[in-house]
Amino acid sequence: MARFAGRSVIVTGAAQGIGAAYAAALAAEGAKVVVADKNAEGGRATAEKITAEGGTALFGEVDVADPESASALADFTVAEFGGIDHLVNNAAIYGEMKLNLLLTVPWDYYKTFMSVNMDGALNMTRAVWPHMRKAGGSIVNQSSTAAWTYSSFYGLAKVGVNGLTQQLAFELGGSNIRINAIAPGPIDTDATKSVTPAAIVEDMVNRLPLKRMGTPADLVGACLYLLSDEASWVTGQIFNVDGGQVFRS
Repeated sequence: MARFAGRSVIVTGAAQGIGAAYAAALAAEGAKVVVADKNAEGGRATAEKITAEGGTALFGEVDVADPESASALADFTVAEFGGIDHLVNNAAIYGEMKLNLLLTVPWDYYKTFMSVNMDGALNMTRAVWPHMRKAGGSIVNQSSTAAWTYSSFYGLAKVGVNGLTQQLAFELGGSNIRINAIAPGPIDTDATKSVTPAAIVEDMVNRLPLKRMGTPADLVGACLYLLSDEASWVTGQIFNVDGGQVFRS
């Protein structure tokens, strides 16, 4: 299949893990991919791997918390690929994040965290919108089942991502731009291992109807579907890919 042949896509947080899986899958279906990340070494390695496997990818350095950096990335994408058709807002502070309560987390760390994990998706959407509004396109945000469970400021940020997805669906709809979110459950990545103790992960998995950790590959199908024309009448939705962790009626 080549659902994305000739289309350009920005994937933020694509230096490793889930973002790298999204970028590789999009390139395999014909997309021209900008592998966007603060981690220049990892981002270049991901782009080079995609290129070596026959895809089209470039690395673009970005700090999604900085509106000027987000705008520069959008301009870079247009200059290199001629436009922007799709955006995946995957960048987040997650691996090795500091664990604390909302009541006690240092305020500077809280503001930094939210500027990336919630505001970063808005910064990137604002940056690409002027380039996408004539031809339309689609956006996928990365949420989490943490939005519906206690997860302190991480969960709060994902509640924000869900709300942002729903509110922007109205604002972007007039430009024929769709926006949806994916909410993964526990995913087997190095970042998860660095944050969540093994005993807690084991307990979460035991409580799932499908009793295994998810993988980045488990998320790829949902991302490609939501970005593609197959989802042409789907917007403002939060899609759980979580082994049945969260039931919503």
